[in-house]
Amino acid sequence: MTQFRGAFVAIVTPFIDGKVDEQGLKDLIEFQIENGTHGIVPCGTTGESATMSHEEHHRVVEITIKTVNGRVPVMAGSGSNSTAESIELTKHAKEAGADGALVITPYYNKPTPDGLYAHFKAIAEAVDIPIVMYNVPSRTSVNMLPETVARCAEIDNIVGIKEATGNMNQVSEVIRLCPDDFSVLSGDDFTCMAQVAIGGNGVISVISNVTPNDMASMMDAALAGNFDEARKFHYKMFPLMKAMFIETNPVPAKTTLELMGKIKSSTPRLPLTKMSEANTAKLKTVLSDYGLI
Repeated sequence: MTQFRGAFVAIVTPFIDGKVDEQGLKDLIEFQIENGTHGIVPCGTTGESATMSHEEHHRVVEITIKTVNGRVPVMAGSGSNSTAESIELTKHAKEAGADGALVITPYYNKPTPDGLYAHFKAIAEAVDIPIVMYNVPSRTSVNMLPETVARCAEIDNIVGIKEATGNMNQVSEVIRLCPDDFSVLSGDDFTCMAQVAIGGNGVISVISNVTPNDMASMMDAALAGNFDEARKFHYKMFPLMKAMFIETNPVPAKTTLELMGKIKSSTPRLPLTKMSEANTAKLKTVLSDYGLI
């Protein structure tokens, strides 16, 4: 039985005047669960983990776990480009009661395949929690090759990977080389249905922030092998998937949530800035067509 499957939301972190909006985060979690999301991922890229202090990171993970209260799995983002820091954040995730940890490949350092293996092995040995690796070369400048993924998959508590290359060739090789119970989750909304079709297990989604119900329904249909139904959702959501990336993620998602009245402020942490007026106008058209505003 695959441990993690379905539509997990890479949940945004709302800020007001630069501080974490704790009530806003709780409200977003309730919105997600009410609308059928299969799991919640706090402190990922979409949650702006890179600009959070450790204290804030810990607090967001703790609030998420307490608010979710066992209703769906929580996979806490706990990666860094420092192995020691990743271990510290992963230890905290376990102590706080997370069901798993999402650990990104080290960014900026550009480790070799041996370095990547040693990084994940060190974390897995230090913290007994299910670990999902995260490969997103567009943000880290390092691509974790399928052979390295398969090597890591032999470690007991490394249970899956979030694959965000958008490359079905690479994803196929990961699925072919890894054990049947290893979760292969898409890190790109636009590839997630196709990835399930070739043997993937779900998605860690940006678009789930704004339309959790439709993404969960698409994953339910795809995982049940009902691709006619899944395809309808894919093409319904496709313009929205593109709109979520007209500026750097999570700026469009946060702007959408503010326009929907789900958060009080869409302002991200610097160096990200609020969405330009021109792009906001484009976004509003897509959201209006979708029926979200």
